[in-house]
Amino acid sequence: MPRLPAPLSALFAALLALPAHAVDPVPAAPMKLADYMGLKGPAPDATFRYGSAPSQYAELFLPPGEGPFPVAVLVHGGCWTKAFGGITQLRNLAGALAARGIASWNVEYRRVDEPGGGYPGTYQDMNAALDLLAAQAKSHPLDLQRLVAVGHSAGGQLVQWMAARGRIPASSPLYAPRSLPVRQVVSLGGLADLRREQALIKSSCDRDLAELAGSPSPARPDVFADTNAGDLLPNGSHTILVTGELDKVSPPRVAHDFAARVRAAGDRADVVILPGASHYDEVAATSNSWPLVLQAIEKALKP
Repeated sequence: MPRLPAPLSALFAALLALPAHAVDPVPAAPMKLADYMGLKGPAPDATFRYGSAPSQYAELFLPPGEGPFPVAVLVHGGCWTKAFGGITQLRNLAGALAARGIASWNVEYRRVDEPGGGYPGTYQDMNAALDLLAAQAKSHPLDLQRLVAVGHSAGGQLVQWMAARGRIPASSPLYAPRSLPVRQVVSLGGLADLRREQALIKSSCDRDLAELAGSPSPARPDVFADTNAGDLLPNGSHTILVTGELDKVSPPRVAHDFAARVRAAGDRADVVILPGASHYDEVAATSNSWPLVLQAIEKALKP
């Protein structure tokens, strides 16, 4: 075998001497929509219905052991429509969390292109799914004192709304007295601010605000008063906004703007930008971004 020139030989020897973690692998290409749609995970341990519509159910994933386990409420995205998957893809996340000792409550819900979806039905589904979780915790090893709501894209809007719903007026059809409190939120490329991000929501998802917030009426002149997390501040929550550096659906600017609004109102918010990641890397336990996403979730679950 021919000898390498001295400089190359020295470089090769130096590389061999490095610990394995010091030689970075070639980074994976950012995930695309097709990669996201192909995500899979384990079957749930149980499925529970909270209504009679086909989409009104939630899946429970339990880690091995006796528990009680901390709980992640998972809410999928998909631009509030049926076209882009949803609960099936989030089983990928639920399986990875179970391996870390975290139970998942994976929520399906009526979207704007389903009967009863949009305003007020989609939000009422969130209320009902959380009420059912509180009921099931009485007979399953779930620790609701350690609870985080994790939502992707449109689901990010919904989980931040969950944390804010205690401020909804009693006159609203979305009002839920004695509801399960959500104090910790991880928003993955979320589109939370319906009022201020109308143009982005239209360009990214082709959604009109009337679908998501309803239409004004004399009894309800401000459609954001019970739908928009950005108008229901402060609410005592802590939000971690996780966004891919290359996210074009909900760019990093969106996370920084919402975090600034949260902090100005007196609540807590952190921003995590995932290097080289797309909108779909944010929600895949198989992506290079997963360690940072998991870190955010586990941080939210610390006492």
